[in-house]
Amino acid sequence: MDSAPIPNVLTIAGSDPSGGAGLQADLKTFSALGTYATNVITAVIAQNTQGVVAVEPVTPAMIRTQLDNLLEDVEIEAVKIGMVASRDVAEAIAEALSRRRPRWVVLDPVMVAKSGDRLVDDEGLRAVRDILVPLADVITPNLPEAAALLNSDMPQSLETMKSAVAELGRLGSPNGLLKGGHLAFARCPDLLWTPSGERWLDAPRLSNRNLHGAGCALSSAIAAKLAHFSFSASARVKASPREMEAGIATAIVEAKTWLHQALAAGERLSVGHGMGPPHHFHAWW
Repeated sequence: MDSAPIPNVLTIAGSDPSGGAGLQADLKTFSALGTYATNVITAVIAQNTQGVVAVEPVTPAMIRTQLDNLLEDVEIEAVKIGMVASRDVAEAIAEALSRRRPRWVVLDPVMVAKSGDRLVDDEGLRAVRDILVPLADVITPNLPEAAALLNSDMPQSLETMKSAVAELGRLGSPNGLLKGGHLAFARCPDLLWTPSGERWLDAPRLSNRNLHGAGCALSSAIAAKLAHFSFSASARVKASPREMEAGIATAIVEAKTWLHQALAAGERLSVGHGMGPPHHFHAWW
Protein backbone atom coordinates (compact mmCIF):
# COMPACT_ATOMS: atom_id res chain seq x y z
CA MET A 1 0.00 0.00 0.00
CA ASP A 2 1.34 3.44 -0.96
CA SER A 3 2.24 5.36 2.20
CA ALA A 4 3.35 8.57 0.48
CA PRO A 5 1.82 11.69 2.05
CA ILE A 6 -1.10 13.28 0.24
CA PRO A 7 -0.72 17.04 -0.26
CA ASN A 8 -3.56 19.45 0.48
CA VAL A 9 -4.42 21.90 -2.28
CA LEU A 10 -6.80 24.86 -2.42
CA THR A 11 -8.88 26.47 -5.12
CA ILE A 12 -10.06 30.06 -4.75
CA ALA A 13 -12.67 30.43 -7.48
CA GLY A 14 -16.26 30.98 -8.50
CA SER A 15 -18.82 28.21 -8.81
CA ASP A 16 -20.26 26.54 -11.90
CA PRO A 17 -23.53 24.65 -11.35
CA SER A 18 -22.92 22.59 -14.50
CA GLY A 19 -19.74 21.23 -12.90
CA GLY A 20 -17.43 21.82 -15.86
CA ALA A 21 -15.59 24.98 -14.82
CA GLY A 22 -14.75 27.01 -11.75
CA LEU A 23 -14.17 25.44 -8.39
CA GLN A 24 -16.12 22.31 -9.32
CA ALA A 25 -13.64 21.62 -12.13
CA ASP A 26 -10.76 22.36 -9.77
CA LEU A 27 -12.03 19.99 -7.08
CA LYS A 28 -12.42 17.20 -9.64
CA THR A 29 -8.97 17.83 -11.06
CA PHE A 30 -7.30 17.90 -7.64
CA SER A 31 -9.02 14.64 -6.73
CA ALA A 32 -8.25 12.93 -10.04
CA LEU A 33 -4.57 13.79 -9.59
CA GLY A 34 -4.26 12.41 -6.09
CA THR A 35 -4.37 15.51 -3.90
CA TYR A 36 -6.79 16.46 -1.13
CA ALA A 37 -9.03 19.26 -2.40
CA THR A 38 -10.21 22.29 -0.40
CA ASN A 39 -11.97 25.41 -1.66
CA VAL A 40 -12.84 29.04 -1.01
CA ILE A 41 -15.69 30.41 -3.10
CA THR A 42 -15.45 33.91 -4.59
CA ALA A 43 -18.72 34.12 -6.53
CA VAL A 44 -21.95 32.24 -7.11
CA ILE A 45 -22.56 32.02 -10.85
CA ALA A 46 -25.75 31.02 -12.63
CA GLN A 47 -24.19 29.18 -15.54
CA ASN A 48 -24.62 26.14 -17.74
CA THR A 49 -22.87 24.77 -20.81
CA GLN A 50 -24.48 27.47 -22.96
CA GLY A 51 -23.53 30.57 -21.01
CA VAL A 52 -23.64 32.75 -17.91
CA VAL A 53 -26.86 34.48 -16.87
CA ALA A 54 -25.92 35.96 -13.48
CA VAL A 55 -22.93 36.50 -11.17
CA GLU A 56 -23.30 37.13 -7.44
CA PRO A 57 -19.92 37.97 -5.85
CA VAL A 58 -19.14 36.81 -2.34
CA THR A 59 -18.17 39.74 -0.12
CA PRO A 60 -14.45 40.35 0.45
CA ALA A 61 -15.02 40.00 4.20
CA MET A 62 -16.52 36.53 3.73
CA ILE A 63 -13.72 35.50 1.38
CA ARG A 64 -11.16 36.66 3.94
CA THR A 65 -12.97 34.77 6.69
CA GLN A 66 -13.09 31.58 4.60
CA LEU A 67 -9.37 31.83 3.89
CA ASP A 68 -8.30 32.65 7.43
CA ASN A 69 -10.46 29.90 8.90
CA LEU A 70 -9.13 27.29 6.47
CA LEU A 71 -5.47 28.28 6.60
CA GLU A 72 -5.44 28.33 10.41
CA ASP A 73 -6.35 24.66 10.38
CA VAL A 74 -5.15 23.01 7.15
CA GLU A 75 -1.61 23.12 5.79
CA ILE A 76 -1.99 23.94 2.12
CA GLU A 77 0.84 23.02 -0.25
CA ALA A 78 -0.50 24.69 -3.41
CA VAL A 79 -3.29 27.11 -4.25
CA LYS A 80 -4.96 27.82 -7.57
CA ILE A 81 -6.62 31.23 -7.90
CA GLY A 82 -9.38 31.54 -10.46
CA MET A 83 -12.15 34.11 -10.81
CA VAL A 84 -11.53 37.36 -8.91
CA ALA A 85 -14.31 39.84 -9.58
CA SER A 86 -13.03 43.03 -7.90
CA ARG A 87 -10.03 44.81 -6.41
CA ASP A 88 -11.36 44.31 -2.86
CA VAL A 89 -11.43 40.55 -3.43
CA ALA A 90 -7.90 40.55 -4.90
CA GLU A 91 -6.62 42.50 -1.91
CA ALA A 92 -8.34 40.13 0.54
CA ILE A 93 -6.79 37.09 -1.17
CA ALA A 94 -3.32 38.64 -1.35
CA GLU A 95 -3.41 39.69 2.28
CA ALA A 96 -4.47 36.25 3.52
CA LEU A 97 -1.96 34.38 1.35
CA SER A 98 0.87 36.74 2.30
CA ARG A 99 0.34 35.87 5.96
CA ARG A 100 0.02 32.10 5.44
CA ARG A 101 1.47 31.54 1.99
CA PRO A 102 1.29 28.03 0.49
CA ARG A 103 4.47 26.85 -1.20
CA TRP A 104 2.94 27.27 -4.66
CA VAL A 105 0.53 29.84 -6.06
CA VAL A 106 -0.93 29.25 -9.54
CA LEU A 107 -3.05 32.02 -11.06
CA ASP A 108 -5.52 31.46 -13.87
CA PRO A 109 -6.53 35.03 -14.80
CA VAL A 110 -10.15 34.17 -15.58
CA MET A 111 -11.90 37.12 -17.20
CA VAL A 112 -14.17 35.74 -19.90
CA ALA A 113 -16.10 32.46 -19.93
CA LYS A 114 -15.81 30.10 -22.91
CA SER A 115 -19.28 31.34 -23.91
CA GLY A 116 -17.84 34.86 -24.29
CA ASP A 117 -19.50 36.23 -21.15
CA ARG A 118 -17.38 38.81 -19.28
CA LEU A 119 -16.82 37.78 -15.65
CA VAL A 120 -14.57 40.57 -14.30
CA ASP A 121 -14.93 44.36 -14.42
CA ASP A 122 -12.10 46.70 -15.45
CA GLU A 123 -11.06 47.41 -11.87
CA GLY A 124 -10.96 43.68 -11.16
CA LEU A 125 -8.78 43.16 -14.22
CA ARG A 126 -6.29 45.78 -13.03
CA ALA A 127 -6.27 44.21 -9.57
CA VAL A 128 -5.45 40.78 -11.00
CA ARG A 129 -2.58 42.31 -12.96
CA ASP A 130 -1.19 44.54 -10.21
CA ILE A 131 -1.85 42.46 -7.08
CA LEU A 132 -2.17 38.77 -7.93
CA VAL A 133 0.20 38.27 -10.87
CA PRO A 134 3.25 39.32 -8.79
CA LEU A 135 2.09 36.95 -6.03
CA ALA A 136 1.95 33.93 -8.35
CA ASP A 137 4.64 31.37 -9.08
CA VAL A 138 2.88 30.41 -12.33
CA ILE A 139 0.24 32.18 -14.43
CA THR A 140 -1.76 30.57 -17.26
CA PRO A 141 -3.41 33.20 -19.48
CA ASN A 142 -4.97 32.44 -22.85
CA LEU A 143 -4.51 34.93 -25.67
CA PRO A 144 -7.54 37.18 -24.87
CA GLU A 145 -6.54 37.20 -21.19
CA ALA A 146 -2.96 38.11 -22.08
CA ALA A 147 -4.24 40.96 -24.23
CA ALA A 148 -6.41 42.18 -21.34
CA LEU A 149 -3.52 41.99 -18.87
CA LEU A 150 -1.24 43.88 -21.25
CA ASN A 151 -3.90 46.29 -22.55
CA SER A 152 -2.91 45.32 -26.07
CA ASP A 153 -4.26 43.57 -29.15
CA MET A 154 -4.62 39.79 -28.94
CA PRO A 155 -1.55 37.97 -30.30
CA GLN A 156 -2.26 36.62 -33.78
CA SER A 157 0.96 34.73 -34.53
CA LEU A 158 3.82 32.82 -32.92
CA GLU A 159 5.99 35.93 -33.06
CA THR A 160 3.43 38.12 -31.32
CA MET A 161 2.97 35.37 -28.72
CA LYS A 162 6.71 35.57 -28.00
CA SER A 163 6.45 39.34 -27.64
CA ALA A 164 3.49 38.97 -25.30
CA VAL A 165 5.39 36.49 -23.12
CA ALA A 166 8.23 38.98 -22.76
CA GLU A 167 5.72 41.59 -21.55
CA LEU A 168 3.87 39.15 -19.29
CA GLY A 169 7.12 38.20 -17.60
CA ARG A 170 7.63 41.83 -16.64
CA LEU A 171 4.35 41.83 -14.70
CA GLY A 172 6.02 39.84 -11.93
CA SER A 173 5.30 36.11 -12.23
CA PRO A 174 8.56 34.20 -12.88
CA ASN A 175 6.89 31.31 -14.71
CA GLY A 176 3.89 30.93 -16.94
CA LEU A 177 2.14 29.33 -19.87
CA LEU A 178 0.63 31.46 -22.62
CA LYS A 179 -2.06 29.28 -24.21
CA GLY A 180 -2.35 29.65 -27.97
CA GLY A 181 -5.51 27.69 -28.67
CA HIS A 182 -7.27 30.75 -30.13
CA LEU A 183 -4.89 30.73 -33.11
CA ALA A 184 -6.33 28.96 -36.16
CA PHE A 185 -3.55 26.39 -36.47
CA ALA A 186 -3.77 22.62 -36.91
CA ARG A 187 -1.93 22.29 -33.61
CA CYS A 188 -2.42 24.34 -30.45
CA PRO A 189 0.82 26.19 -29.61
CA ASP A 190 1.45 27.06 -25.95
CA LEU A 191 4.53 29.02 -24.89
CA LEU A 192 6.11 28.17 -21.54
CA TRP A 193 8.41 30.67 -19.88
CA THR A 194 10.73 30.31 -16.90
CA PRO A 195 13.66 32.45 -15.69
CA SER A 196 15.94 30.48 -18.03
CA GLY A 197 13.98 31.13 -21.19
CA GLU A 198 11.05 30.00 -23.31
CA ARG A 199 9.88 26.66 -24.67
CA TRP A 200 7.11 25.80 -27.12
CA LEU A 201 4.64 23.11 -26.05
CA ASP A 202 2.04 22.13 -28.58
CA ALA A 203 -0.56 19.43 -29.01
CA PRO A 204 -2.92 18.30 -31.78
CA ARG A 205 -6.13 20.29 -31.98
CA LEU A 206 -9.12 18.19 -30.90
CA SER A 207 -12.34 18.46 -32.87
CA ASN A 208 -14.82 18.03 -30.05
CA ARG A 209 -16.96 20.46 -28.09
CA ASN A 210 -15.74 19.54 -24.61
CA LEU A 211 -13.73 22.66 -23.85
CA HIS A 212 -15.87 24.13 -21.07
CA GLY A 213 -13.58 24.70 -18.10
CA ALA A 214 -10.41 23.52 -19.87
CA GLY A 215 -8.42 26.48 -18.54
CA CYS A 216 -9.64 25.85 -15.01
CA ALA A 217 -8.64 22.20 -15.23
CA LEU A 218 -5.18 23.01 -16.61
CA SER A 219 -4.27 25.51 -13.91
CA SER A 220 -5.55 23.26 -11.12
CA ALA A 221 -3.67 20.31 -12.64
CA ILE A 222 -0.48 22.40 -12.53
CA ALA A 223 -1.15 23.19 -8.86
CA ALA A 224 -1.68 19.49 -8.08
CA LYS A 225 1.49 18.49 -9.92
CA LEU A 226 3.51 21.16 -8.09
CA ALA A 227 2.12 19.94 -4.76
CA HIS A 228 3.30 16.41 -5.56
CA PHE A 229 6.69 17.78 -6.63
CA SER A 230 7.08 19.41 -3.21
CA PHE A 231 6.42 16.05 -1.58
CA SER A 232 8.89 14.19 -3.81
CA ALA A 233 12.14 12.87 -2.35
CA SER A 234 14.24 15.25 -4.45
CA ALA A 235 12.32 18.33 -3.31
CA ARG A 236 12.43 17.44 0.39
CA VAL A 237 16.17 17.98 0.19
CA LYS A 238 16.79 21.64 -0.60
CA ALA A 239 16.57 21.79 -4.37
CA SER A 240 18.76 24.12 -6.39
CA PRO A 241 17.14 26.89 -8.44
CA ARG A 242 17.79 24.84 -11.59
CA GLU A 243 16.08 21.78 -10.06
CA MET A 244 13.12 23.89 -8.94
CA GLU A 245 12.77 25.38 -12.41
CA ALA A 246 12.91 21.90 -13.95
CA GLY A 247 10.25 20.73 -11.49
CA ILE A 248 7.95 23.59 -12.49
CA ALA A 249 8.40 22.89 -16.20
CA THR A 250 7.73 19.18 -15.65
CA ALA A 251 4.56 19.96 -13.68
CA ILE A 252 3.27 22.13 -16.54
CA VAL A 253 4.10 19.55 -19.21
CA GLU A 254 2.46 16.72 -17.22
CA ALA A 255 -0.62 18.87 -16.55
CA LYS A 256 -0.96 19.61 -20.27
CA THR A 257 -0.70 15.91 -21.11
CA TRP A 258 -3.37 15.06 -18.53
CA LEU A 259 -5.69 17.79 -19.84
CA HIS A 260 -5.30 16.65 -23.46
CA GLN A 261 -6.37 13.15 -22.40
CA ALA A 262 -9.31 14.58 -20.42
CA LEU A 263 -10.42 16.65 -23.42
CA ALA A 264 -10.20 13.65 -25.75
CA ALA A 265 -12.21 11.55 -23.30
CA GLY A 266 -14.82 14.27 -22.95
CA GLU A 267 -16.76 12.73 -25.83
CA ARG A 268 -17.84 10.00 -23.41
CA LEU A 269 -19.81 12.59 -21.43
CA SER A 270 -23.21 13.99 -22.30
CA VAL A 271 -23.56 17.20 -20.29
CA GLY A 272 -25.84 19.94 -21.56
CA HIS A 273 -26.54 21.26 -25.04
CA GLY A 274 -23.64 23.69 -25.35
CA MET A 275 -19.92 23.35 -24.78
CA GLY A 276 -19.37 20.27 -22.61
CA PRO A 277 -16.63 19.68 -20.01
CA PRO A 278 -13.47 17.57 -20.13
CA HIS A 279 -13.67 14.14 -18.51
CA HIS A 280 -11.68 14.85 -15.35
CA PHE A 281 -11.83 11.21 -14.20
CA HIS A 282 -10.92 9.64 -17.53
CA ALA A 283 -8.18 7.57 -15.89
CA TRP A 284 -10.57 6.20 -13.26
CA TRP A 285 -13.98 5.67 -14.89
